[in-house]
Amino acid sequence: MISLKRIYTIAGLIIAIVILSIVAFTTWYTVDESDQAVILTFGKVEEGITEPGLHFKLPWPVQSVEKLSKETFSLQFGYEEKDGKIKDFPDETKMITGDENIVLADLVVQWKITDPEKYLYNAEEPEEILYDATSSSLRSIIGGSKIDDALTSGKADIEADVRELLTSLIGKYDIGISILAVKLQDVELPNDDVRKAFTDVTDARETANTKKNEADKYKNQRMNEAEGEKKALISKANGEKAARLERARGDVAVFNKLYGEYKNNPDITRERLVIETLEQVLPSAEIYIMNDDGNTMKYFPIRPLEKEQAKPKEEGGTDNE
Repeated sequence: MISLKRIYTIAGLIIAIVILSIVAFTTWYTVDESDQAVILTFGKVEEGITEPGLHFKLPWPVQSVEKLSKETFSLQFGYEEKDGKIKDFPDETKMITGDENIVLADLVVQWKITDPEKYLYNAEEPEEILYDATSSSLRSIIGGSKIDDALTSGKADIEADVRELLTSLIGKYDIGISILAVKLQDVELPNDDVRKAFTDVTDARETANTKKNEADKYKNQRMNEAEGEKKALISKANGEKAARLERARGDVAVFNKLYGEYKNNPDITRERLVIETLEQVLPSAEIYIMNDDGNTMKYFPIRPLEKEQAKPKEEGGTDNE
């Protein structure tokens, strides 16, 4: 028979081996590059560990470790993608726009755990809270937007507004989560008939905008041409004005010069003016200076004399050449 003492000895050895095993296996732990850890002392958070590598602690049950990922998570709102297949949840994504139209909107939220203690102990289901906050934020922003903005060019603004509102809500809930990005996946109308009607309206609006742009382009072209013609006419008028002013100044200068000559020699100047005027009025007429004393008409042939004087000059010029 085995003695009682031996039984106690074997039991003590087993207990000691168990305790040593627990101590040996629970006094150290490793943290990967993509993980972060939290040290708990009798269930109370002591510190957070973010540096990767081998770390030591007090054995269980004095201290324990909770590991969380530092990676970026994706929250799929309104649909679920598994194994390359997408499952939609239209009841969750159906919402009313600010101009009382129904749309289906789903999105993806990129988030990560930034405070492990708050993530573990400030809420029982932080991901459920994030999902509900996402739904509330998206419905609030879509409810204040027009259907045209939600379906076309306003998506970027809606994404930015949803992210801002969602970040604010998560900050108030204080669950240790940070929102990195919000991306709308699809915003569409609930059925084919509504989509077709909206498409027709959109096409008509685009056609109207195209026609308006063409009309504005033609208007601007004609206005530019008219402005060019206006500037050309003004420039021409200014040129004629300047030319007439110069001619007037020249006429005044000539008149003043003639008037000075007239004051010095009125008779000679008068005769000269008469002759020059006749030459301008009758350029082909022969001019004679005549004197009638009552008996005999005497005249002085100016043109023949001018021609006679011009010939020797021309001949002399030819010789000189």
